Amino acid sequence: MNPFLIVKLLCLLTVANGTPVLTKKLAGNVLAEPIDRGFRCADGQPLLGSSKTVRGLLLAIVATAVCSPLLDLDWRAGALVGSAAMAGDVFSSFVKRRMSLPASGRATGLDQIPESLLPLLVSRQLLSLTVLDITAIVGAFVIGEMLLSRVLYAWHVRDRPY
Repeated sequence: MNPFLIVKLLCLLTVANGTPVLTKKLAGNVLAEPIDRGFRCADGQPLLGSSKTVRGLLLAIVATAVCSPLLDLDWRAGALVGSAAMAGDVFSSFVKRRMSLPASGRATGLDQIPESLLPLLVSRQLLSLTVLDITAIVGAFVIGEMLLSRVLYAWHVRDRPY
């Protein structure tokens, strides 16, 4: 287990998942085109929901690519982690809509695990991650994200705490 790599990846996951939230707070609805463009599935629910935007997706990938060299990681690793984190986030939103949960609705575990596990799995070989590394990072991310979410809600950055 490499504790320095674990901390670096926790930082990147936080950047990837926090960038859309901070961008929404700072920019509001400016250039906030929903990824699903308002499409509704046969169940009557949105495909993803209005909170998943092209702006958030792109900025999360760019932010992780830019931040990764600051953590002594290649920018391509950052872009990969950011892309996979957003793919996990989109997957979570899709599942939550099928469960009829509202956009930004709470689903403990489903909100954190895909967006932390998927990036670690796709970058496993590139970053020489072990199963223990992945388990530790996902566990720390789940706990940290739930705690940080409450702080960001108290500071009026998040609309809802998790």
